[in-house]
Amino acid sequence: MKVSELRTLEVNELIAKDKELNKELFNLSFQLHTGRLENTAKLAALRKDIARVKTLIRETRVERG
Repeated sequence: MKVSELRTLEVNELIAKDKELNKELFNLSFQLHTGRLENTAKLAALRKDIARVKTLIRETRVERG
């Protein structure tokens, strides 16, 4: 997910996206531990996406004061 795409979203949409990504991370980690996940690189990419979203949420909150 690109940062430029995320910057077009509002704070509420970013928060919803964060919840969605965390739910997906939970599902992937569950698949990892049950032995059903083949592409483990998805976990790292998803963690980075979550970090990007959280960074943008924080930036917008700091800017607004």
